[in-house]
Amino acid sequence: MIMKYQRNIILFISLVALLFVFAIKADAQKAEFGLRFMPTFSAFEMKTSSGGTVKGEVTLGFGAGALLGFNFSKHVGVQGELIYSTVSQKYKELDVERKVNLRYFNIPLLLSLNTNKTGLVNLNIVGGPQIGISAGSELFTSGSDGTGPEAVLSVKKGDLGFAYGAGIDFALNQAHTFRLGLGYRGVLGLFDISNNTGTIATNAYYIIDRTHINTNAIYFGISLLF
Repeated sequence: MIMKYQRNIILFISLVALLFVFAIKADAQKAEFGLRFMPTFSAFEMKTSSGGTVKGEVTLGFGAGALLGFNFSKHVGVQGELIYSTVSQKYKELDVERKVNLRYFNIPLLLSLNTNKTGLVNLNIVGGPQIGISAGSELFTSGSDGTGPEAVLSVKKGDLGFAYGAGIDFALNQAHTFRLGLGYRGVLGLFDISNNTGTIATNAYYIIDRTHINTNAIYFGISLLF
């Protein structure tokens, strides 16, 4: 299973590289580089000590990154991004409160459809696959006296999702090359992120089991066409 997952990641990265090579060679392309800030709301399920499933409170996470795009025309392009993001959920069970923090480097490859990429105002929609690489995870527990079941957090090193969204760009200079972007980005998790293959104590349980991460974010940032 792990080897199959690694092969899928290698294939995906190869396809990304191939698309960018074709994009660079396209005569009609214009390159774009930008920086973005992405406040993110996440949703995923967690397990209780009794074996039930609970959805945590909606929690605001942090996201920031960069994008590199190539436009085949004023209306069609592709863009790759590297985004560092944090997602978290918390819930209370009797007198015990738990909070799960997950950190990822996300790499979406998106097809972009635009009304006019070089216009004064541009509306766009995007969609495509996203790879997530785990950058660490944390579990915080408060209110426990240490006598109850122990919650264990273990996640896989990678994730795969489908990213989609829409936005609006405003030109900030006369040449329309320096631009302000505002928009929405959602990600639908396609893989189970839980890693429950290890050995744990009899008085312990995995707090994440058969879990998919879904996120919703707003973004704002600047970009340069060249």
